[in-house]
Amino acid sequence: MRTSARISARVRTAVVSAAVLAGGLAAGPAASQDDGGTDDGRRVLVFSKTAGFRHDSIPDGVAAVRDLGAADGYAVDATEDAGAFTRANLARYDAVVFLSTTGDVLDDTQQAAFEEYIRSGGNYVGVHAATDTEYDWEFYGGLAGAYFRSHPAIQRAAIDVEDRAHPSTAHLDPRWVRTDELYDYRENPREHVHVLASLDESSYSGGSMNGDHPIAWCQEYEGGRAFSTGLGHTKESYAEPAFREHLAGGIRWAVGDARADCRPENGYRPLFDGTAASLADWRQAGPGSFALSEDGTLTSVGGMGMLWYAGKELGSYSLKLDWRTEGDDNSGVFVGFPASDDPWSAVDNGYEIQIDATDSPDRTTGSVYGFRAADLARRDRALNPPGEWNTYEIRVQGERMRIWLNGVRINAFTNTDPARSLRDGHIGLQNHGPGDQVSFRDIRIKELPSRPSA
Repeated sequence: MRTSARISARVRTAVVSAAVLAGGLAAGPAASQDDGGTDDGRRVLVFSKTAGFRHDSIPDGVAAVRDLGAADGYAVDATEDAGAFTRANLARYDAVVFLSTTGDVLDDTQQAAFEEYIRSGGNYVGVHAATDTEYDWEFYGGLAGAYFRSHPAIQRAAIDVEDRAHPSTAHLDPRWVRTDELYDYRENPREHVHVLASLDESSYSGGSMNGDHPIAWCQEYEGGRAFSTGLGHTKESYAEPAFREHLAGGIRWAVGDARADCRPENGYRPLFDGTAASLADWRQAGPGSFALSEDGTLTSVGGMGMLWYAGKELGSYSLKLDWRTEGDDNSGVFVGFPASDDPWSAVDNGYEIQIDATDSPDRTTGSVYGFRAADLARRDRALNPPGEWNTYEIRVQGERMRIWLNGVRINAFTNTDPARSLRDGHIGLQNHGPGDQVSFRDIRIKELPSRPSA
């Protein structure tokens, strides 16, 4: 198995001591706050009550979350007392982690308090058997995304990473091979959640979801954020750096420390999937180039030039792609320009959606360069910093263009220039110059009706 070398420092720490493991659970509504974390006011509650099968990895999981909290600057309380689920107590927490809970663990009053917590902007993280919980509580089933059905024996399997921008999966290669207990679900959640990773059922024995087998996902739900991973059965998982970073990223997104597009994503086809073969229909215009790394990332080199998709003129579509800067770098995504090996043709005949942290408002990240600034307040709340991945959606229908950053709509623009048109044209990625290093990956597109619905 090869995983990316970009696993953050927080998961390189040694496995926590036996003393911490022993102190991982609390009997009362809130655990001791002397957890070694750097408390800047943010708190996470780990809830691990079981009314069915009990996983012997729960103490390891609690210790791992405490360790991650200490590294990421949030305090961690842990409990198995459902009495913690009161309106006042839940309000103290930025997220609640259901760690391999099983069966009916909350009564009606506690359920109502948790529903109110989520609807008031509280957040949920479900780990492994969290989907084997509260089968008769409709709200919880929607929040978790799916219910557990069965599993084969613990074994080694390949996981296809579908979203490599979300902080829970950005550190992974497209193929993640590991050993775990692999859950099947009563329903496929893909239509109503954003799938982050799925199991390759051909890589192991006993999968029963007909080849489409989500195993980790995220969503916005009833006012809160919800991250779920079916992984984490074994004690060894919580000492595994790649899995710990997976869990850390899910919590970081849930508490709002990182941004990601967690809207359901269906019907897209790849224009660039990280392989050299998928670049067959792309052309470099002008000086410079893009370097393709082993992990499927394109990074700008030199310039000013442009890598453009020559396979097809595009009319009404949703274009999604992930991008990352290393610092105060400059690049952009061009749309609506005619085929040309001159990069200035895109500048003169199309529109650029800018990537640049520090330029003027109409020339900074999210702007339609030189024509319309983004909503800067919304943009700033949605933007991840240099070194972390962001996701653009650029939606073109007729002469109307709308732009989302990490799932947040930040700009809308209508072309009125008779010399330009968004109705037909090509798309391209700019390599701005020798001092600018911007990376792209997972470029995908979905055809849309010619008129926007809203």
